[in-house]
Amino acid sequence: MTVSIIRFGGSNCDRDAERALAHLEIDAEIVWHEDGLPAETSGIVLPGGFSYGDYLRAGAMAARSPIMNEVREAAADGTPVLGVCNGAQVGCESGLTEGAFTTNESARFQCEHVYLRIERDDTPWTAAYEEGDVIEVPIAHGEGRYEVDDDRLDELEDEGRVLFRYCDEDGETGPDANPNGSKHNVAGVLGEREHVAVLMPHPERATLPDVGGTDGQGILRGFETAATGVE
Repeated sequence: MTVSIIRFGGSNCDRDAERALAHLEIDAEIVWHEDGLPAETSGIVLPGGFSYGDYLRAGAMAARSPIMNEVREAAADGTPVLGVCNGAQVGCESGLTEGAFTTNESARFQCEHVYLRIERDDTPWTAAYEEGDVIEVPIAHGEGRYEVDDDRLDELEDEGRVLFRYCDEDGETGPDANPNGSKHNVAGVLGEREHVAVLMPHPERATLPDVGGTDGQGILRGFETAATGVE
């Protein structure tokens, strides 16, 4: 398989994603958004960064790049898509997933390690874990607070589309374990189908043993799992 990592003006985590996937022996290449998706694309990463300087709203301008029409079509055809940090914002802004990521409750940029609780283990992105597992990954964002209409959030919860939730090291959620004020401590959600997901933390920064922890490896292995099916 070949994972296309889409680079927009201002993306700065595309190389991180490429290195992390290479470490997992998953073929990946960085694709400039104006060039469109390569024909061999079998997975897509919307990487972190500050696409277009976060003007208007974070991810809003990148979401209107013509390549995102191709991404939506690929997702509809079953291609796995993972949006990380700014890529999560792009994913929401482009309609791949619901809700929006907006200014942190602290109104400041936050760069730190956080704990995530795995809410489901039957998706490609979480098949390497058990439901309820706690993993440690870094965040680095100023607009990571997940927001969506309360009624719709209840529906997303009922539909099992909340995939990752901020928690403490014991798996308990609450205000003290919520770094940005996200509703229901939401850190990542699924699209309408389980092969599409976005999350604010950076699994690619928790993949290389020489750099830090490896708790994020299972999320990136979701591209392999999506190709073979969840067991």
